[in-house]
Amino acid sequence: MLTILGFVMIATFLVLIMMKKMSPIAALVLIPALFCVIVGQGAKLGDYVLEGVGNLAPTAAMLMFAIVYFGVMIDVGLFDPIVRGILRFCKADPMRVVVGTALLAAIVSLDGDGSTTFMITVSAMYPLYKRLKMSLVVMTGVAATANGVMNTLPWGGPTARAATALKLDAGDIFVPMIPALGTGLLFVFALAYVLGRRERRRIGYLTLDEALEPQTETVLVTAGPGGAEHGHEATGGAGTGAALPAGAGDRGGDAAPEGEGFQGLDPDRPTLRPRLYWFNAALTVALLTSMIMELLPIPVLFLIGAALALTINFPHMADQKARIAAHADNVLNVSGMVFAAAVFTGVLTGTGMVKHMADWLVGAIPEGMGPHMALVTGLLSLPLTYFMSNDGFYFGVLPVLAEAGAAHGVSPLEIARASLVGQALHMSSPLVPAVYVLVGMAKVEFGDHTKFTVKWAALTSLVVLGAGILFGII
Repeated sequence: MLTILGFVMIATFLVLIMMKKMSPIAALVLIPALFCVIVGQGAKLGDYVLEGVGNLAPTAAMLMFAIVYFGVMIDVGLFDPIVRGILRFCKADPMRVVVGTALLAAIVSLDGDGSTTFMITVSAMYPLYKRLKMSLVVMTGVAATANGVMNTLPWGGPTARAATALKLDAGDIFVPMIPALGTGLLFVFALAYVLGRRERRRIGYLTLDEALEPQTETVLVTAGPGGAEHGHEATGGAGTGAALPAGAGDRGGDAAPEGEGFQGLDPDRPTLRPRLYWFNAALTVALLTSMIMELLPIPVLFLIGAALALTINFPHMADQKARIAAHADNVLNVSGMVFAAAVFTGVLTGTGMVKHMADWLVGAIPEGMGPHMALVTGLLSLPLTYFMSNDGFYFGVLPVLAEAGAAHGVSPLEIARASLVGQALHMSSPLVPAVYVLVGMAKVEFGDHTKFTVKWAALTSLVVLGAGILFGII
């Protein structure tokens, strides 16, 4: 019964948000609360929620201070050279813009943090997508899928979890998977090319100068952080400083409110700190190095990093308050979504639904598939890492799959490698906090992002699995 109710609860959640009958926050809270009562454990709802909040509180803290830190780095111009290079490549050609989105997301994903990737990618590309009237779900879908493939880096999380759960070396899992993951990344670039050509056919081709040509009724705004639109903040198109027309880029569901200005990486914004560029670069490198070396917990590192970045770049108290206030919308939206997700995960775990669902899926594997458990693990990683947290999958399900494989002579290393293939899809899961950073900053409905992205992300995961089999890795 718990197995059925678990699947019904997840399906109900996805259907309601995709049909836009409920907001993600409301659905994440109310649907699991209702199902907790249905399974007869309503009296324990408070305990489940508090446990879920406790488990996700470090993630929420990390995201809060990561948004502030990288928002400040965007404000002061740390990423402007990368953005300018990508935008020069794009040349206002929709095909190049989508490929540039995949390339930028893949490069920034090297830091191992999805939220960082999405903040930088959206801040850089959002104005160009709006100005060219391109589909914003193409941007979020390509960025999420590219980041999902790169999320398999040893410091990204899944590989470390698989290594810990099966008592293996992370390098032994990841290094042999590089050809398969590289194939997956190439597929993402090919997908971006195809989607970009589709956008080019839909909108046509403009030169960059034409795309950024000032028009009447322009709204001149000052640069602000994080890709959010505030109406009083400014931007030039695609990081050039050109004025954009009020309401430019409006198209159907992607439209911004009439008269609202567009936020971008304005090269003349007053928050730039060119004299501190190398200090900020060194601070960021030190922060990422400390994360990889695990010198301190990641939330602590970002807390310290945000405090240093604010103090050094904006020594005056009023300026610090202004930067924090400018990023407050993103911080509140993301942290609120994380704590709402804590209700969902708390109920799934506390009621035992996750365990029953996992046991049912493992038990449903035919006996004859035993010698092919690596393939089975790869296929199961798609739905399981989408409907479960990485912790739930790697620490709860993977050991069971590894035991079943060992009974048929399948190496735990093969099982561990196969477990990574679903990450391209996982990064669009409603249980991944970073995806709310992506859709929130891009002003895209989560349901629209899901409907567009899931099929392409699942196909990318299958390409990685097929390449792993072809190369003899899995």
